[in-house]
Amino acid sequence: MALCGLSLSQCFRILEMVFCALALIIPMFRGSMSSPYGIWCEFVWVFGLIVAVVIFVIEKCLVDKLIELLVLKHTWNDLSCGLTLLSSLMLLSASLIYSTVFVCSTCIADMICAIASILACVVYVLDGVMLKLKCPEGYLSSVRGILRFSQAFVACLLFTAVYSYFKGVENQFRPGGLIWCILVYVVCFLPTVVVIPSHLQKCVDLLRCCNLDKLELVLDIVAVALYVSAAIIWPVFGYKNYKRDSETHDYRFHDLNIITIMTYVNLGLYIADLVLTLIVLCKNR
Repeated sequence: MALCGLSLSQCFRILEMVFCALALIIPMFRGSMSSPYGIWCEFVWVFGLIVAVVIFVIEKCLVDKLIELLVLKHTWNDLSCGLTLLSSLMLLSASLIYSTVFVCSTCIADMICAIASILACVVYVLDGVMLKLKCPEGYLSSVRGILRFSQAFVACLLFTAVYSYFKGVENQFRPGGLIWCILVYVVCFLPTVVVIPSHLQKCVDLLRCCNLDKLELVLDIVAVALYVSAAIIWPVFGYKNYKRDSETHDYRFHDLNIITIMTYVNLGLYIADLVLTLIVLCKNR
């Protein structure tokens, strides 16, 4: 199926570029964004725009076959499908956050921005479904790959909410327990990001000194243990030190709730990944 020499997938990429660019341009005309949630939304739209442009150019220039031949362990469809699914998830979060935080009954420009973000998300979802049908196998487009992407994605949301929570807060409202939780989020985020490209590089097979599944099992066990501690410590110290006496504290209360919920969400994702890794290791024995 083609339109003016373009495939359906390329038409999706063009729509993704247009909607992400439109969602990005409208807030940029107002100047720099100060809200951490607004900064996250802008980052998501930039990411979605870059993903669409890069994949469109690579596929249009037929460089994907060369990349697959020289660099990637799995097919190009797996990589593009994984990035598309990740962009869909990120755009969904940006659409919900922007609509909730910035849109009001008289904010026409913000409404247009939110609509553009929602349309970009819809197009990315359709594109991801189509790519998934073409690529039934592959790490990035599999359940394990999606879990890894989701863990990194939720961690980014945690960083955004943590920054918003501590913004303008005095040192006495930064107890050691909350600092420990931030370290947990960072320590678990970095290996997760490293594991994802390790499934793509052929050269990793030469450098690998142990089975990657076993390494992921160790990482998952450590991450689950750390997130269990954060899931206990953050609510205890966070709600204990919260004082609801102003509008600013009301915003911090929302941030506190978001961080608590996202901590439990990521704990569940790491537990699910741990179970799947154990299943894979048992099958390979």
